[in-house]
Amino acid sequence: MYLSPTAKYGFRIRTRSGAVVDNLLIFGKDESDAERKLRQIYLGCEILEAKRLLIQAPRTGPVTFEDVVDLISGPPSIWPTD
Repeated sequence: MYLSPTAKYGFRIRTRSGAVVDNLLIFGKDESDAERKLRQIYLGCEILEAKRLLIQAPRTGPVTFEDVVDLISGPPSIWPTD
């Protein structure tokens, strides 16, 4: 079975009312597809930043100690912390 390739994109936007929304994650075939979906949800928003995120492939083998540590520590932040 063939699955269509999709990626996850992270956005930072400013809404029509001026509120800044960080870390919006949207799946899309490419960045323009993800942006189209974003603009359907947030009409009239301004995109401040967009990033493509890496998606881990599904695990096929046994769980290792490193897998458990990664699960506990969580995913790395996509936005810089200043």
